Amino acid sequence: MREQQTSVLIVGGGPVGLTTALFLGRHGIRTILVEKRDGTSTLPRAPGLQARTMELFRGAGIRKEIRELEMDDSHPYFEGGIIKVQSFAEIDDAVTLESPSLDGPTVSPERVMGCGQDRYEKVLSNKAREAGCDIRFHTELTSFEQDADGVTVSLRNRQTGLEETVRSAWLVGADGANSRTRTQLGVPQHGRGTVFNALSIYFRAPELEQLLNGRKFILCYANARGTMMGLSRLHGCDPWLAAPIYHPERGETPEDFTDERCVEIVRAASGAPDMDVRIVAKVPWEGAQRVSESFRTGRVFLAGDAAHVHPPAGGFGANTGIHDAHNLAWKLAAVLHGWGGDALLDMYDTERRRVGSAMAEQAMVRNRIRHGNAEAKDRAEMVDDIIVTLGYRYLSSGIIDPEDSRVLTPKLELSGEPGTRAPHVWLRRGAESVSTVDLFWDTYVLLTVSGEDWINAAHQAAKELGVPVRTYRIGQHGDLVDVDRDWATANSIKPEGAVLVRPDGFVAWRSVGGPRSGDSLVRVLARAAGRTDHS
Repeated sequence: MREQQTSVLIVGGGPVGLTTALFLGRHGIRTILVEKRDGTSTLPRAPGLQARTMELFRGAGIRKEIRELEMDDSHPYFEGGIIKVQSFAEIDDAVTLESPSLDGPTVSPERVMGCGQDRYEKVLSNKAREAGCDIRFHTELTSFEQDADGVTVSLRNRQTGLEETVRSAWLVGADGANSRTRTQLGVPQHGRGTVFNALSIYFRAPELEQLLNGRKFILCYANARGTMMGLSRLHGCDPWLAAPIYHPERGETPEDFTDERCVEIVRAASGAPDMDVRIVAKVPWEGAQRVSESFRTGRVFLAGDAAHVHPPAGGFGANTGIHDAHNLAWKLAAVLHGWGGDALLDMYDTERRRVGSAMAEQAMVRNRIRHGNAEAKDRAEMVDDIIVTLGYRYLSSGIIDPEDSRVLTPKLELSGEPGTRAPHVWLRRGAESVSTVDLFWDTYVLLTVSGEDWINAAHQAAKELGVPVRTYRIGQHGDLVDVDRDWATANSIKPEGAVLVRPDGFVAWRSVGGPRSGDSLVRVLARAAGRTDHS
């Protein structure tokens, strides 16, 4: 049995595992990723990429490659919302269930887009390899043991039966809802458990496009032989994706859904009994709500569905997992590069577990609304999608003087408050147009208008702590010029104030007015970087 070494071993080659590898690679960390499947997904699956997700791809330098996968302009499909009909033939009588706000030019430099997972996983895989990841398909985790210095991981090649051992400093379990990593850790989960069972039916039906009469939507629900079926629209129509509900409590099983029965279900939902339908694939799955009680156990982390699962209503699953990956990757990189403290890794658990729980609750509210089980309090608890995807807040020891402890607020509030994503403002850098979002990736960033003292204090703190910090003055005579709105006003500070932003674009701290002593900025930066030796 041969033994190898790596900084980070990632279990799971879906969107979450691949983006963990990609983001770490962009931070200069080489990784090994193992996936028991024989390759990337061959089915569209999670087809909606949020504006925040596109911001992360933008930061990782793969925006162009991902955006090229979009089917024409998918934005009108998002604007069509979630609708319900008796049958697809009655599309003109559709009732709108949800009309979510998802992006906007004053909120983000990016827009949502539709794209099948089968297409964007290939790009993620290729780019992760280019960034230094050793991706091994046909390979499964069999066991692992951790100690104070690392994790010893046992792997097996499912094709050859070859077993090998990898010694890794850190292990990331991105291996899905039935995570073997989580199971071996013994981490409990809480939540409502299984909410419903469904079968994804991938099919081709050339007549369906004409039947829909050009109507654009995210998802359309229809009645299909006594059950509800959702038709997805974001990834295109080759193949179509529909998901009828089935009921194990009534004795129904996935095996009951023969190709012939699936054809009948699609035709019934379409209202076209003779429509030509060809079944491509069938995948059973459960809509469930479970959140792990910890996302970190020593040197092992959980991300994506391994950490939190929820019904697909809202399309939060893959996107939230990718955001997990981004939050974890820069923190692991900081520790591996020697400037981040171990407390920084505890912040991953604190921050992302609160967000994962909030996402799970919002998915449940949407699920009840779409299935016709909502009460008044459900609608009262529901916040708009743009708040769920771009307006969530972090609360941890690295967020200094937060002003609101809620994960989600009733209204979108991106105004420079500690714990929120720094507001998007268009800037001019010479002849180049950039967003503030483009300034954040691998270092802390201190932004000010006229605070020369802040600039000097930031450089002093960075030198004393060994923590990388970039500084920019924003204004007519600064390093960057704000062009669409006043940057200081957008961040709710005076011209002599300053904002410290983390590598992930979230505000760690701000001073509304003038500077305090340089020592105070040292303490702020130390806390933000998890450096308890200077707290």
